[in-house]
Amino acid sequence: MITTAVLVFLAFFLVLLLVLLAVSTYSDLVHRRGEVDDAWVWIEVRLKHRHDLVAELVEVVRGHGARDRQALEAVAAARSRAAGAQAPADRMAAEDLLSGALRSLFAATGAHPDLKAGRTLAELREKLAAAEDRITRSRRHYNDAVLIYNNAIQMSPADIVAGMGGFSQREYLRDQDEERRPVRAWF
Repeated sequence: MITTAVLVFLAFFLVLLLVLLAVSTYSDLVHRRGEVDDAWVWIEVRLKHRHDLVAELVEVVRGHGARDRQALEAVAAARSRAAGAQAPADRMAAEDLLSGALRSLFAATGAHPDLKAGRTLAELREKLAAAEDRITRSRRHYNDAVLIYNNAIQMSPADIVAGMGGFSQREYLRDQDEERRPVRAWF
């Protein structure tokens, strides 16, 4: 026959086990949420670098007396809008608009032989291409981290801890520009 002391010990052990499971699950969810946040920070770093390159590009094109003021203004407006967007999905949508404005600017620079042949513009084009590649890789990394995190908060028993801990799903970064081409192809 099982004594009262054994039953109390088993109940205490079971409660302790459940608490340890909940604490471990909570810690794992915090870690996964941190990975998503870290992946977003890297996207922001890469986007800032891209914005710096875009500012250089605008100055180079302006310095050569480019006649297409409308393309320059569109790039400046898109860059400003992208910098002001806060939510990841809004930010990436604005960045996709910036990519479209850059394509228009590069098309406009094609009409200026001295600008098109310029070494500075070619170097900026290569730097922008590399920056776009890094942004694309960072976007993929972010979406992978979101997938792992979203799956983790939906699986049992983590879904119980996630609900009590205030963990909510994160959105994937969708590519709004379905015809995204490498920067090298923008000329």
